[in-house]
Amino acid sequence: MARTPSGVRQGATLTLVFGTVLLVGAATGAWGEPAAAPRPPSADAAHRLADPAGADLTPQQAERLVETGGDPWAAYYSPEAYRDFTQGRYLGVGLSVGRAQDGSFAVSQVQPDGPAEQAGITAGDRLLRIDGVQADPLPVTELVARLRGRPEDGAGSTVALGVQRQGGPVRELVLRRQLLAAREVTVEHPRPGVVKVAVRGFTDGVAEQVRAAVRGARGVVLDLRGNSGGLVGEAVETASLFLDGGPVAWYESRGERRDLTAAPGGDTATPLVVLVDGGTMSAAELLAGALQDRCRAVLVGVRTFGKGTVQQPSRLADGSVLELTVGRYHTPGGRTPDGTGLTPDVPLPAGATPQDALALAGTVLSGLGRG
Repeated sequence: MARTPSGVRQGATLTLVFGTVLLVGAATGAWGEPAAAPRPPSADAAHRLADPAGADLTPQQAERLVETGGDPWAAYYSPEAYRDFTQGRYLGVGLSVGRAQDGSFAVSQVQPDGPAEQAGITAGDRLLRIDGVQADPLPVTELVARLRGRPEDGAGSTVALGVQRQGGPVRELVLRRQLLAAREVTVEHPRPGVVKVAVRGFTDGVAEQVRAAVRGARGVVLDLRGNSGGLVGEAVETASLFLDGGPVAWYESRGERRDLTAAPGGDTATPLVVLVDGGTMSAAELLAGALQDRCRAVLVGVRTFGKGTVQQPSRLADGSVLELTVGRYHTPGGRTPDGTGLTPDVPLPAGATPQDALALAGTVLSGLGRG
């Protein structure tokens, strides 16, 4: 919630609206490759490959269902693409971009050792052209889609960029896309005893990385900005780190209620602030909503995206995977963020920067610590 590798077919609505919406969300203005696909797989709590309607289809029938079935979040994955998604790999050049107030695009992050860094691109460089097309007039989704290439493009395919550093000469670069490992979890220590954990997507093993990061902390900022979701099971496991059992969310599938429950024994005492923005969606909203409803965390930021549906995967005979929407999830308090998003407890003022959001989160965390 990142990655549209070869072998993925998505519904027309998703392709047109979300294309390849990546990394840091709309409210911060930063979008990129490493942390989100149009939408990573959203398995249920156990991340099991179940057998919803469609599991007995051929791959060709599954692709047609995705394209014409009217489910905007349906997706079809080749075996390789599904493995890459769940393991946090993506095809790209290893950069993220943000739109500045003047409408121009600038590089916001560069993945270490990726093609962009190897070509000398650094954060702050302005992105002027992509494959000969002026970048500034392009919608964010189209720009990122061009960076990632078409679904049939693979490792070794190229993208031509025109970049400029602080008014210097324009450099014309040709980058080759690679299959890269996403950095879903990054950890910082803004002051003694406080840890900031940024989670950009829920792939296999993320909850365990968060567990290791927060161990022994006296205050935690959980940064879910730009997190496009992913595996619901990993989001529930992450919630379990901060809850002592009890409800995380529930949804109905085929008329049957399915409860997602935290494991007992989580840390309920350490002050916790959750940062959210317009790019916080799906499983990330599920996590944020649970912590908010159960009064475990203070949400700081702006209203979240509003994607409150659950997709369940089923494996086809050839090993490919079909995902279909099985229901809307509800927070422990009975809310569903679908179409509305979550309202933060402490909203950011208009015009605030990402750095302002971090500063506000720190202030709120300090207040919780005194309490």
